[in-house]
Amino acid sequence: MNLNQVKIFYSAVKAGNLSAAAGELCITQPAVTKSIQRLQEHYDLKLIDHIGKKLLLTDAGEALYAIAEKIFEMESHAEESIRDFQQRQRGHVRILSSESFGDYYLPQVIIPYCKAYPLVKVSMDILPTDLVVENTASLNCDIGFISYPVVHEKLTIRDVLEDKLVIITSRSHPLARKTMLKPHDLQGQAVIMHEKGSAPRRAIEEFIQRHAITVNIPLELTSNRAIKRAAEHGIGIALVSQKVAEEEIEAKRLRAIPIADPSFKRKFYLIHHKEKYISESLQRLMDMVFQWASEIH
Repeated sequence: MNLNQVKIFYSAVKAGNLSAAAGELCITQPAVTKSIQRLQEHYDLKLIDHIGKKLLLTDAGEALYAIAEKIFEMESHAEESIRDFQQRQRGHVRILSSESFGDYYLPQVIIPYCKAYPLVKVSMDILPTDLVVENTASLNCDIGFISYPVVHEKLTIRDVLEDKLVIITSRSHPLARKTMLKPHDLQGQAVIMHEKGSAPRRAIEEFIQRHAITVNIPLELTSNRAIKRAAEHGIGIALVSQKVAEEEIEAKRLRAIPIADPSFKRKFYLIHHKEKYISESLQRLMDMVFQWASEIH
């Protein structure tokens, strides 16, 4: 088997078209086409059908793609292992995180880690949980932190910590005088919503459905900071992690009111690829995460 041809086939399918694969591999598009043709001729099997610019796998192509994916994932593991032996105390840890954990919790670990291991480069980006899962499963990062549990055949998932969800309001909002909210208190309220699929959005939607409550949605935002500003200016109430609103609560710009419902909690999780090579620098960071989490609870 010509592994170079298999890699070109794999890259073309993964990229979704021949020109994207050519750019990724730094070769011409005709070279990509010819390589795939030779692979098909060698085995006398059709692997790919072309529908316009779209590539569709045949049954034989799907089987080869699944095997190729494992081969090149192992290649990535091997390269990481060798780099770790070369660098030892050096390294590069790539992290993806959902917004709440990445903005309000993760710095408490990353900052002391960077001070303890200054030769290790740390990159951290914020993405929605579904994209953190997708990129971690594709080995585009070393570890991910997500806001709700997932089941994925390629991933290991571990609990990190539990967080409390609260309703935030402006100081002048009628609900701000309450010390505890009951379901009927939310009836008819203007509720600023997180994006669909987020942990707070799931929690509030399930709560509304369970208690047959009707609410108005004046705003739907993807940023915790924007949600807090909108609530502060009286646009509506919002459900957020208590940690997210901590600064504004202490500064008396917002009120946080708990809800009389034990389900208003969330957990954050650490994920990594099941076959991911865990370098020394990455293991140290993971150890620090769980040590920190055990100390703050």
